[in-house]
Amino acid sequence: MSEKQSSREERRALGKAARARVPLEEHGVFEPAPDRDPLGLLLGQAESRVPELVPIRHERMLVSPFTFFRGAALPMAADLAGTPTSGFRVQLCGDAHLSNFGGFASPGRRLVFDINDFDETIPGPFEWDVKRLAASLVVAGRDNGFTDEECRAVALAGAHSYRTAMREFAGLSTLDVWYAHLDFEDVVRDLRSQLAKRGRKMAAKAVAKARARDSLQALDKLTTVVDGRHRITSDPPLIVPVEDLFTELDTDALYAQLNDLLDGYAQTLQSDRRHLIRQFALVHVARKVVGVGSVGTRAWVLLLDAGDGREPLFLQAKEAQASVLADYCGRSRHAHEGERVVAGQRLMQAASDIFLGWQSTTGPDGIARDFYVRQLRDWKVSAPVEVMLPQGMRAYAGLCGWTLARGHARSGDRIAMAAYLGKTDAFDVAVADFADAYANQNEADHAAFTGAVADGLAESVAPA
Repeated sequence: MSEKQSSREERRALGKAARARVPLEEHGVFEPAPDRDPLGLLLGQAESRVPELVPIRHERMLVSPFTFFRGAALPMAADLAGTPTSGFRVQLCGDAHLSNFGGFASPGRRLVFDINDFDETIPGPFEWDVKRLAASLVVAGRDNGFTDEECRAVALAGAHSYRTAMREFAGLSTLDVWYAHLDFEDVVRDLRSQLAKRGRKMAAKAVAKARARDSLQALDKLTTVVDGRHRITSDPPLIVPVEDLFTELDTDALYAQLNDLLDGYAQTLQSDRRHLIRQFALVHVARKVVGVGSVGTRAWVLLLDAGDGREPLFLQAKEAQASVLADYCGRSRHAHEGERVVAGQRLMQAASDIFLGWQSTTGPDGIARDFYVRQLRDWKVSAPVEVMLPQGMRAYAGLCGWTLARGHARSGDRIAMAAYLGKTDAFDVAVADFADAYANQNEADHAAFTGAVADGLAESVAPA
């Protein structure tokens, strides 16, 4: 049990004292360090990744300033380390850009809206998540052709929602904060008045599409039947069956090792879920390229079945490397990086995947690596950022801001943070100022990255 908690009055006083020490307006300042080296940081990440997949990562980052931003969490972490912070720490998402929010199924089979990517999660200054979210909104808005005023309005909406939600959570009991969540269908209903007809249709379509995204749909999309058994379809280099990657290994011995790894992973689940997972048998495994920033890390798709070929379960085992924020805000207390991801996800999300767990394995190269495991798809749906209009992105920014505040309120001192953020829009304006300045920096970094690929300093699948 924790020591005796400070009173609400003492916690509010702590927040107000921090405002005197670090004025809200200071969060609007971004001054690039003279020795910053974003290209060096990005290319350095290739050392721990699958070599033949690194060019795919670079290709995806070249597409636009927004796709570059998605893959450039490490350079931004280095930049954020030089910005003012209030001293209030929370469990960070670590990569809180707007495409890392979305819908998925809760254990109670409700479609909920939440953060859905925790590869970089770690305790740190709450401002870092807020600033990455706000910057992503401006970068995405510019990519969509929004005016400067429209981009600023979107960033302000996200920061305002975060601040007012934190003040709301400060007035709730600890248990009420813990139970707070966003039901996706309720969100769509509430947003109807803020969205144009096209936006309402897209939202309704997203809900219907999400409910169809399950293991049965994945079975139809990702597999073919070979000799009466489902096999994950090869589509190199994006999807490659494990036996095609390790041709020198005996297949039976390989799958015996994989089953041992599954048994170890099951030990990280709570007892009822261990019982559930043991009703499924491993059928097939393949490596799959996922995301933008994650490309090159090792990610595996595991097809399991409950015995008759008609009850599939798809799991994703994704390599967990050290958080990109670790060098700037302290290492995780979890020695296992997969456990770090799982612990952070469970702490920030209102409801997490019942199959969320972790495991380690030593690859054919003799290197031990950490992984976390979750369902590949379980009603998962992401907002189509690239077709959002200003009004729709403002509404979406509000959802993301509220959700991020809820995640932070579960792990940080919500009362002190609310007092620090205050009743005025000073924090909102400062964060929007930062977002605009950082979007400018991101555009310059994207241009430099494009030039590096053109000059042969970084390899890409397609010519720049």
